[in-house]
Amino acid sequence: MFLADNWKDFEVLYAGQQEKYERWGDVYLRRPDPQAVWPVFADGKEATWDDVPSPNAIYNRSNTGGGSWQKIKSMPSNWKIGYNSLGKELKFIIEPTSFKHTGLFPEQASNWDFSGKLISDAVKAGRDDIKVLNLFAYTGAATCAAACHGAAEVVHVDSSKGMIARAKENIAASGLESSYVRFINEDCRKFVEREIRRGRKYDGIIMDPPKYGRGPTGELWEIEKSLYEFVSRTALLLSDNPLFVIISSYATELGANAVGNVLDLTCGTRFGGMTVSDELGLPISHMDINLPCGQASRWTPRA
Repeated sequence: MFLADNWKDFEVLYAGQQEKYERWGDVYLRRPDPQAVWPVFADGKEATWDDVPSPNAIYNRSNTGGGSWQKIKSMPSNWKIGYNSLGKELKFIIEPTSFKHTGLFPEQASNWDFSGKLISDAVKAGRDDIKVLNLFAYTGAATCAAACHGAAEVVHVDSSKGMIARAKENIAASGLESSYVRFINEDCRKFVEREIRRGRKYDGIIMDPPKYGRGPTGELWEIEKSLYEFVSRTALLLSDNPLFVIISSYATELGANAVGNVLDLTCGTRFGGMTVSDELGLPISHMDINLPCGQASRWTPRA
């Protein structure tokens, strides 16, 4: 498991009955998690949520879809938490949304550190021109990590204007305004095709594609049918001396090794190297187990 276990400002305290109880700085939230298929345990014994301290808010699903937050205690509408990525302090804005999310996926921290080390090691070895492409880039945590570890250019692509705006705020909160980050509000497939025509190259590529979606002019995206073609096209953007490709996925229909095979058949066929695939996870601090949180496949040109 790729375990994100270096957090100070975040932790999963309890999980069970398809919910999780988290601390985000000084704010405590309880929200659904379909992976938590076991009972809640508190004080070493099976318990109920009534045996756990009350959070600031609970996300309640609606029978008709979606849901809403029920505030139990006072809390700000948004706030910041920090993460120390290999000695580099990052700051992220947290804001609970009507879709149960908070604007950050903390399990991705293991990917931030993985890519950050490869970038920083390359910089130490004398490379000063590292370019990183972040596709389906959401609120930009991976963008912040690449920038803080020394990427000369980071290109952040997302089809949501709101996510682009929040990513810019996270860059500012992390003190990275002087970094060269290009924010592109566009469908990722269209952007990749344009970059291929332009002959652009990148040393690192990160992507977190959705399970299902449509582009701005109705282009259908289904991850099981679209992923291989998209990755094979995106791989054409790799430089002659690439550092990594990272693909994250939260689609339960795809196993980590299936995504790893896609990387082996695209990047691996061209460059060789090695792909490592596993679940992303977070420790559950009061239960001494780990919570699976999607999966990731990481390709590097050297074993």
